[in-house]
Amino acid sequence: MQHREDIRNIAIIAHVDHGKTTLVDQLLRYAGTFRENEQVDERAMDSNDLERERGITILAKNTAIQYKDTRINILDTPGHADFGGEVERIMKMVDGVLLVVDAYEGCMPQTRFVLKKALEQKLTPIVVLNKIDRPNARPEEVVDEVLDLFIELGADDDQVDFPVVYASALQGTSGYEADDQQETMEPIFSTILEHIPAPVENSDEPLQFQVTLLDYNEYVGRIGIGRVHRGKIRVGQQATLIKKDGSHHHFRVTKLFGFIGLKRIEIEEALGGDIVAVAGIDGINVGETICPPDHLEALPLLHIDEPTLQMTFLVNNSPFAGREGKFVTARKIEERLMTQLETDVSLRVEPTESPDAWIVSGRGELHLSILVENMRREGYELQLSKPQVILKEIDGVTCEPVERVQVDVPEEYTGSVIESLGTRKGEMLDMVNQGNGQVRLEFKVPSRGLIGYATEFLSITRGYGILNHTFDRYEPVLQGQVGGRRQGVLVSQENGKATTYSIMQLEDRGTIFVDPGTEVYEGMIVGEHNRENDLTVNITKEKHLTNIRSATKDHTITIKSTRKLTLEQAIEYLNDDEYCEVTPESIRLRKKILNKSEREKAQKKKKQGSSV
Repeated sequence: MQHREDIRNIAIIAHVDHGKTTLVDQLLRYAGTFRENEQVDERAMDSNDLERERGITILAKNTAIQYKDTRINILDTPGHADFGGEVERIMKMVDGVLLVVDAYEGCMPQTRFVLKKALEQKLTPIVVLNKIDRPNARPEEVVDEVLDLFIELGADDDQVDFPVVYASALQGTSGYEADDQQETMEPIFSTILEHIPAPVENSDEPLQFQVTLLDYNEYVGRIGIGRVHRGKIRVGQQATLIKKDGSHHHFRVTKLFGFIGLKRIEIEEALGGDIVAVAGIDGINVGETICPPDHLEALPLLHIDEPTLQMTFLVNNSPFAGREGKFVTARKIEERLMTQLETDVSLRVEPTESPDAWIVSGRGELHLSILVENMRREGYELQLSKPQVILKEIDGVTCEPVERVQVDVPEEYTGSVIESLGTRKGEMLDMVNQGNGQVRLEFKVPSRGLIGYATEFLSITRGYGILNHTFDRYEPVLQGQVGGRRQGVLVSQENGKATTYSIMQLEDRGTIFVDPGTEVYEGMIVGEHNRENDLTVNITKEKHLTNIRSATKDHTITIKSTRKLTLEQAIEYLNDDEYCEVTPESIRLRKKILNKSEREKAQKKKKQGSSV
């Protein structure tokens, strides 16, 4: 069997923040992919503003590096489990994986999640121990941890015998030994060429091309990115798309794109083993196969992870609606959600009885909050309801999603963390004392128990804890209340501006969310009550001026700092009777029913209904 020695296809996998995107930067630089005078951004692979800010890879991306006589296609995979659908499909396009592990932190839950998918596909692994220059790096122990993880995930004998390269992507050094670092990426390239299998040479056979990722472009419409599994594809040829439902769609290939560096370039033809993008096919979907009209043979459909969490997206109807955003109407929001569906295969959008609301389902809080964050940056205004987990019927039993949670905390906080996850129906699986005062805990927790937990976790561990969680599986629903917010909220009873005077009067009632001078409206949540019930407050009250001079007038009075919620924290914070109002400039929390007496009536009705 002949192989194409001029090409290698690999995926690069790692936990969030273990440095894989920086490593790809160094590989691109070392191979001379960028021109001498070319301005290159840090973390060149993270193209989206959000990816840059958060330091995470959201969308799978591919780049091609020409190293000596070999083209190496590198697919950067998302490390976060919310984007698991992308990871699984990428594994179908490559022959090997580059596993990047932090030389201090070792194996993390998301590494485990992505690696499991790679080993199931029987891919050849190479391990790169990154951040070897960290003062407390522990390379030998981490290599042992990786080996244990491979064995635990059911790796075969060849996979367990993996080569290891030590590197510091930040410094641009690598070597075959931890203490022998050179300013070169040569060891990584040599290991790839030596260990990763080359694709089979089969370009004389009938064409088979499978769409693995989608892109969208206003000029050419949907673009299907994938690997030519066999045969060749060229511009102008007649081909047939075999749809998911088995139907056939005949078309002519109008445009083909290859990749070099981070650029997409037009090409005339591609052979078996190449990773390319095909344009000009309406309604093309992930997993569908392109083949010649006279040789219809579909590749097995790809598995796409089902959504586990849903939220209602609504048109903003607060008193401040339309003040800050450009796109506020139902039509605009619906168009934007439909555009997102063009490329995001793990997302679902369903209409509701109301023309102003849609149920949007995704892979987790991060998946949905990134969509919302992108929308607000584009000028959209909308409202969100509390996230709900999606229940599934399996063999007649109602099941809910369960996550695997890994917590790294200083010893003194372990008791509080175990107790807090216990109240959220968490089950402890493992506890390892890592020395240096740090403990690693592992739990199994229902997804609904983790909604809103991040904020509580940070306050329990005073910001010293690290929390990572990843979807594990569906299990029968646990009875009883799981998680949820314990505190009530402070709700504004007036429209107007928050004043320093009234904020000071309310400080002992709880934590304030708004600064003096912030515009508020009736029914808007302005703080957290330090008791379990909601409290309606007047935060716009001015101090009455008198002509009598106060004895304490010359004292400077300071107010406590307010708590600012990020978008994720605000979404997690919501209760069933509340909305999060999102605009390009603000994130506000509000009650669904703004008027106090109407809210009270609705609560009475609800109580009577539940007691009947």
